[in-house]
Amino acid sequence: MSKEKVIARKREKGKSKKPLSRQIIDNWQLYAMLAVPLIITTIYKYGPMYGIQIAFRDYVASKGFWGSEWVGLKWFQRFFSSPNCFRMIKNTILLSLYGLLWSFPVPIILALMINQLRFGRFKRAVQTILYAPHFISIMVVCGMIRIFLSPSGGLVNLIAGTSIDFLTEASAFRTIYIASGIWQDAGWGIIVYMATLSNIDTSHYEAAKIDGASMFQRIRFIDIPELIPTIVLMLIMSAGGLMNVGFEKVWLLQTDLNKAASDVIAVYVYQQGIERANYSYSTAIGLFNTLVNIILLIIVNTIAKKISDDVSFV
Repeated sequence: MSKEKVIARKREKGKSKKPLSRQIIDNWQLYAMLAVPLIITTIYKYGPMYGIQIAFRDYVASKGFWGSEWVGLKWFQRFFSSPNCFRMIKNTILLSLYGLLWSFPVPIILALMINQLRFGRFKRAVQTILYAPHFISIMVVCGMIRIFLSPSGGLVNLIAGTSIDFLTEASAFRTIYIASGIWQDAGWGIIVYMATLSNIDTSHYEAAKIDGASMFQRIRFIDIPELIPTIVLMLIMSAGGLMNVGFEKVWLLQTDLNKAASDVIAVYVYQQGIERANYSYSTAIGLFNTLVNIILLIIVNTIAKKISDDVSFV
């Protein structure tokens, strides 16, 4: 679509729009309903942001926020000068990036495969089997991982004929973390893509079959173009949490021997903030982590705007 047509459409929409005040009056019931989640979000999401200031103070609980001494960027400097700082940043980025690269395409592929199934009962059974691991708690999943990878009697070692303790191998930690994440969440991730595919008019498939299109051609020219806007949107949402490595699983699978790969920012924040009560220091690290996420979100969002004209982004 040419720029002139886009500008002309925007002008037409601008002329036909009512003033905001009139829109609110005409649809006051909808705005009243919107007020409830807006108030809840403000109280529970934006309200606690008041406490971010302790990242710039030497916070003492008895003195409160304003009574604690202002120290500026002291805690950020301490974090960046710590010996394990860059190792933690590297591990966090690599674990998140590899997880995104390997796990993001799997739900898309599964959705495309399931969409080709024509037997309703079998299709529902496959979806149920794939959904099931998502409802297993992280604690149970980590227990299963330890049992399967046990050097004495573990399923993996029995099949391979070895007695390796994989959880003590730093080189194996990322593979274990990502593979278990794919097994647990890939099935749940197909829901959005299946919903998108279900909206495709079946007449498209019928016309493609009449024209002699194979299954792969139907996937390529009908399913994938329909999924692209959803894929881009889901990619933006995933990129926004790229630095948010799942703390629970890393914490439960971490050992002294695999820390070279499992020492991530989320675990360090927990250790400093909860175990050692260094509230200001842990808040500063968490704030740095959040700022990196925001930057990554903006970058991916900008790229997505350039490669897609079909979706409106935030």
